[in-house]
Amino acid sequence: MSEVVNAAVEKLSQKIDSFDSVAKFVIKDEGAIMIDEDGVRAGDDEADVTLTASRETFEGIMNGDVNPATAFMTGKLKIDGSMTVAMQLGQKLS
Repeated sequence: MSEVVNAAVEKLSQKIDSFDSVAKFVIKDEGAIMIDEDGVRAGDDEADVTLTASRETFEGIMNGDVNPATAFMTGKLKIDGSMTVAMQLGQKLS
């Protein structure tokens, strides 16, 4: 598992203690993070929504420098699955 994924799990765990749906965040060339009712962990399971971004975009979203909606509209953030779940996750991250 990459150091980037481990650091992301730690940072996301500070923002999200549980999530009613299942979301997966894929960081290109690094790995995947699962967010669900049990919290945040590294993993690559089935999800209601999968968000995919580069390391730079993901880190920007985490530190507040990158707006997730702008990243999506400019193609830097790809969303596959439930847009409703993606929006709920976005609210948890802000």
